Amino acid sequence: MTYLDLQNISGRCPSSNGCFRLAVKPESENPNHHLWNNRGTWWAHFTVHRDDYTAERVRVSLRTRDVEEARQRRDEILSSINS
Repeated sequence: MTYLDLQNISGRCPSSNGCFRLAVKPESENPNHHLWNNRGTWWAHFTVHRDDYTAERVRVSLRTRDVEEARQRRDEILSSINS
């Protein structure tokens, strides 16, 4: 799953908050929370709780080597899922 795949999935659910909820702390003192660098490419990782009471860990490539761009993409993903 990639950053673009996750952007496309987030708008497909009929409920107001989507088919799942995020299990994340929205504010953290660590600006790289939910990010990790794997051989130069930044990834985001978080857990979603689905409407059927199951949970899934999501790891998605942000397809960038720039940490600032990775933070922006992470924030876009989290806000699109949370809305």
